[in-house]
Amino acid sequence: MSGWHDDDLVRLSASEAARLLQQRSLSAERLLQACLQQIDQREPQVLAWCALNAEAALAQARALDAGPITGPLHGLPLAVKDLFDTQDFPSTYGSPIYNRQQPQADAAAVALCRQAGAIVLGKTVTTEFATFTPGPTRNPHNPAHTPGGSSSGSAAAVGAQMVPLALGTQTAASIIRPAAYCGVVGFKPSFGLIPRAGVKSLSESLDTIGGFGRSVADVALLTSVMADAPHWRELHVSSKPRIGLCRTPNWHAAATSSRETLQLAAEHLRQAGAEVVDIELPASFTPLVEVHDLIMWAEAFKALAFERLCHPQLLSDNLRQRLAIGEQIDFAQNRYNHARLAEARSDLSLVFADCDLLLTPSACGEAEAGLQRTGDPLFSRAWSALGLPSLQLPTGVGPAGLPLGVQLIGPEGSDAQTLALCHWAEQHLKQ
Repeated sequence: MSGWHDDDLVRLSASEAARLLQQRSLSAERLLQACLQQIDQREPQVLAWCALNAEAALAQARALDAGPITGPLHGLPLAVKDLFDTQDFPSTYGSPIYNRQQPQADAAAVALCRQAGAIVLGKTVTTEFATFTPGPTRNPHNPAHTPGGSSSGSAAAVGAQMVPLALGTQTAASIIRPAAYCGVVGFKPSFGLIPRAGVKSLSESLDTIGGFGRSVADVALLTSVMADAPHWRELHVSSKPRIGLCRTPNWHAAATSSRETLQLAAEHLRQAGAEVVDIELPASFTPLVEVHDLIMWAEAFKALAFERLCHPQLLSDNLRQRLAIGEQIDFAQNRYNHARLAEARSDLSLVFADCDLLLTPSACGEAEAGLQRTGDPLFSRAWSALGLPSLQLPTGVGPAGLPLGVQLIGPEGSDAQTLALCHWAEQHLKQ
């Protein structure tokens, strides 16, 4: 690998790099140096990072090269969303309230990645408490456009080829939407399969840990370590998938480019041998976008009690307004919203009766122009509320030259099968 250029190394997928690192055909130090060079070139425009320690990372890479293989992530540089606690980096959660906070311990997910050999290079920008007030990060494909949120920096860092892997979280659309906007693969596993200890909470019923990479194999590799589920990495399918083309009740909000992308993806998968059928969602799914929003803000009002009571002046106007929505939702109303969600969840067996995966938009369209908003989470809210495994797959570019993708969704708890079928789909939707 000594003859490879930095440009070649930063384009490697995490799974490709992992294979070379395990074979000792590539050193952890060489890969990290290439990533650091890419950061030097791209970070002034993208602004994905809020903390970096190149010297500490290089020291760890050299130690890994001198010792035994430590695990499936051995030597892979990893970016960590600034919602996770890290014992060697500040954790600010995207808020000035915590601008001097230094945790004493890693979040469980971070510790598990380190144990598997990952090199935590630094922390990436999150929106304020993983809500809708953006940080400084810009889209790596056009800095005049949003990268999405709330995992803005993580998606942008992978999209700008600064790192092969990054950690993120999703409560509404915080992995799927920024992955779509930045042209990378993003995976949100089934709710509750990855430990959330040490991650700043927003909504107990919804918060889910996942990650970003350049391929389905990449996100399978990363999330399998955190879930202690090595079988997620097998990615073998015994038969071609049955795919439900799901336009959702929000189809009217999809841009023409997003609609065409979805239809084209369905046609390509059909030509590859998949059985593609149109799916009409049960009536119980119609209110899910509203139900998700109400549950999220009712729980956020409680989760951010310290911040709103002790430091209200340091919260954005946007967040204060949304917490006021949560304040108005009493116990009985919250129970009713959860009952409506339970009704939809009971109908999932009907939805997946004739398909293994749902195919639906990842976002309304290309990344929005401007940096004041992070985009609309509309096309992920229902699936986040239901806790289903969801994966964003890049499929092309839109009329503005920015990435477009599709979202693939599996039944609850079917993460291994969902990843394997998404890997199959990826092979037939290559750009």
